[in-house]
Amino acid sequence: MYVTDRRAVRTAARVLVLPAALAALATAAPRAAAHTDLDTASPPADAALAELPPRITLTFSDPMAQKYAKVAVTDPDGKSAATDEPEVSGKEVSLALDPSSPAGRYTVGYRVVSADGHPVSGSYSFTVEAASDSSAPSARETESEGAAVPRAAEDAAGETAADSTAGESSGEESSGGTVPVLAVVGALAAAVAVAVGAYVARQRRARHGD
Repeated sequence: MYVTDRRAVRTAARVLVLPAALAALATAAPRAAAHTDLDTASPPADAALAELPPRITLTFSDPMAQKYAKVAVTDPDGKSAATDEPEVSGKEVSLALDPSSPAGRYTVGYRVVSADGHPVSGSYSFTVEAASDSSAPSARETESEGAAVPRAAEDAAGETAADSTAGESSGEESSGGTVPVLAVVGALAAAVAVAVGAYVARQRRARHGD
């Protein structure tokens, strides 16, 4: 009877202890398996921007270690767009960028280690769109300018024709006015000649009469 009671107590203890141990492991397992993740990125992946931001900022789920924070940003030509080393502030890792970098597709690569030793690495890309050139003439403006050239040529041709016509008219008027003047002069000359002839004839007759 005594032996049987002892066996029953041992069995009950095992039954109670095993679930408690499993519960403790289950509670501790997520913490042991926990790892650091990238929570947010600015600019985010696949973003289309009008211009390159002054810096990128990566925010992780755990505080980062400055010593092991490695971040790189490459421009469309494959060159580095960074102007300094990555800066760590708690869970954030930021990197300053060169604003004169060209438009196109940028790639962000990172490999960081959290303060408790969890490594995180990955990459993503975003795009900087080329700014439109407002100084270039539009197609409509080009067409308008092209249409203005023939108009100007037509106007110039019209003015030239008008000047030519005016010159011809002026020449005709001048020649037309010259004819009457010559006729008057001729008539006066003839009258003078007749008067002189009559005077000479009188003088002769007067002499013969004497």
